[in-house]
Amino acid sequence: MKFSITKRRGLWWAISGIAILASIATMVFSFTSLNAPIRPGIDFIGGTRIQIARDCSVANNCDEPINTAQVRAVLDELELGNSSIQLLGDNQQILAVRTENIDGDRRSELLGSISEAIGEFDSNTVQIDSVGPTIGEELFVSGVLALLVAFFGIIAYLSIRFQFDYALFAIAALFHDVTITAGVFSLLGLIIGIEADSLFLVALLTIIGFSVNDTVVIYDRIRENLVANPDKTINEVVDNAVNQTLGRSINTTLTTLLPLLGIFLFGGQTLKFFALALIVGFILGAYSSIFIASTLLASWRNGKGSKPALSDLPASE
Repeated sequence: MKFSITKRRGLWWAISGIAILASIATMVFSFTSLNAPIRPGIDFIGGTRIQIARDCSVANNCDEPINTAQVRAVLDELELGNSSIQLLGDNQQILAVRTENIDGDRRSELLGSISEAIGEFDSNTVQIDSVGPTIGEELFVSGVLALLVAFFGIIAYLSIRFQFDYALFAIAALFHDVTITAGVFSLLGLIIGIEADSLFLVALLTIIGFSVNDTVVIYDRIRENLVANPDKTINEVVDNAVNQTLGRSINTTLTTLLPLLGIFLFGGQTLKFFALALIVGFILGAYSSIFIASTLLASWRNGKGSKPALSDLPASE
């Protein structure tokens, strides 16, 4: 059965438009609440992050979830009242505290006071990370520059390989993927306190690469079909190109998502949300390549009423 995406492009655009607007609204709300569109991790704002877990081998130590009010009282007593508290794990027996930069003595004092308040913790689970504010700022700037370089590099590559309008709509699809992924994490940051760290920027760069690869495959087939079938309308050409590459796009996405799902479920706390960002972004990348980039190109070419340009012709071998 032939699948026509151009006939319902208004539906695809409406779905994406609503998702983008919701993502932007969520990030604006997050900015008013947290002074950042996405809850920033220690990598970007600096500070000390301490994560510990209760020792459940001790009798009655894990009967109840950790009481955050007790932890907050300890932090206030040690003049660390501006710190953030987060409970992790299904049974809420893992505590993560992010404070200003503190030295070794104050860390030991804090750990001892928390242990007295909430019960003994397993010394093997203690994780302490410290990042200075200068390093955090450098990481953020470097990550944003990497994203900008990736976008401009893709524009240049697609403009040379295809035409500028191909590149423009590919970038629109990438903006769609990155914005909605960021919106999802902004919402998760508000609801359950998920923080965006340097791995989140790595995930965005990976999503960009995956999405543009899928888009290029469809664009290549559109260009070939334009030359092979000059009598067909651009809508027919795009529909044929999408149908010819649909199986490949779906199979590539599914086989990529399977290991990511394994990492999300069993990869540990460090990689869990990195994998989640990739899962969300790769699904969006497949959607935008099929339903956004191709239909935008078809609509634009319909408006121009143009025939294949010289640059649409395949390069000679």
